[in-house]
Amino acid sequence: MYEKVKRLDDFDFSGKKVVMRCDFNVPIDKKTGEITSCKRIEAALPSIRKILENADQLILMSHLGKPKKEVDKGKSIDDIKKSLSLQIVADKLKEFLGEDVALAEDFLENDLPEGKIILLDNVRFYYKLEQSKDDSEREKLAQRIASFGDIFINDAFGTCHRKEASVYDVAKFLPCGIGYLVDKEINMLSSVLETPEKPYYAILGGAKVADKIKVIETLAKKVDGIIIIGAMEYAFLKAQGKNVGKSLCEGVETAKAALESEYKDKLIFALDTVVGEQVGEEFGNFDDIKTVPAGEIPDGHLGLDIGDKTISMIKDKISGAKTIFWNGPSGVFEIKPFDKGTNAIAQAIADSGCKSVVGGGDSVTAIEKSGIPEDKFTHLSTGGGASMEFIENNGRLPALDIQEEKNA
Repeated sequence: MYEKVKRLDDFDFSGKKVVMRCDFNVPIDKKTGEITSCKRIEAALPSIRKILENADQLILMSHLGKPKKEVDKGKSIDDIKKSLSLQIVADKLKEFLGEDVALAEDFLENDLPEGKIILLDNVRFYYKLEQSKDDSEREKLAQRIASFGDIFINDAFGTCHRKEASVYDVAKFLPCGIGYLVDKEINMLSSVLETPEKPYYAILGGAKVADKIKVIETLAKKVDGIIIIGAMEYAFLKAQGKNVGKSLCEGVETAKAALESEYKDKLIFALDTVVGEQVGEEFGNFDDIKTVPAGEIPDGHLGLDIGDKTISMIKDKISGAKTIFWNGPSGVFEIKPFDKGTNAIAQAIADSGCKSVVGGGDSVTAIEKSGIPEDKFTHLSTGGGASMEFIENNGRLPALDIQEEKNA
């Protein structure tokens, strides 16, 4: 897929200045201000090191957090620039690379600092341009970024589903290609769309059926079954006239349509549910925790995880599978003991030895929390939203489409 898009090894970087979009949107501890996981930085290192072998200069860029959201909350731009600056990433890159990494602040107005490796500060500080719906507005920022280099490389899979200046529009103004990380994501996600070995099961969780319905529709044509877990389960139960108590339940009409669709027989639902009664206003305190048959959640209770019968059923499906695609936890995995179902799914996939692709987001977070070695899974996607849109759109993403059009 995307055969016309150039890969990193297609370029001769000798004597060139290379602009590269990365995903350095790392988690930062609010109390200490320290990075809590460097995985996104580490994921970009192979491409960075390859370019640095011959390039004259490497200009890196990324976003961090959501500056616009912070502005909307009433925070000053000066405070936001302090809390969401990429200086902390520049310092970490220096540790990994053993070379100085200069941070370019206010790069729209100011010249770049000197140095072989430069990191543009948070591109979303210019969110009015970076995230504009107006092509011409985004292109103002994209042209400025493009002026810094001779070649553009996109290695930020997590933002490939967005039409943003730094990941989409820059490709219009420079010879362009993709890095090793994006190339791997394309290959692994394409494999569960184009050439999956069967039996093939998808396991899908999440809060809203509407967010996953197109994914369900796409995968239904390719899989032997789709196991519905998480809060989506309750919408399907309610659509069947069953009792879901106070459970999070959105998209009942969408679920009802799916139950009447041509792929309805591919949908597999939970057999039992762990429920509890919320105590007080703060979520996380529960009383009367018990397991009930699916669709028999008592009034005043809410579903919190799948039960043991469902876990056994899912394990049985996984043990006989050759391919598994998983996105979305089975319950409130952040709170014990409601991580049991999610952890059981992760362990069953790890033990199965089958081809397993995990579609980013909370599923990857759950695997990290579980302590299961990541090499037990074939692929953990770095982009939850991007991986879902890739599946939903049958292998297409805007930031990759623009490169294919450019190289056609």
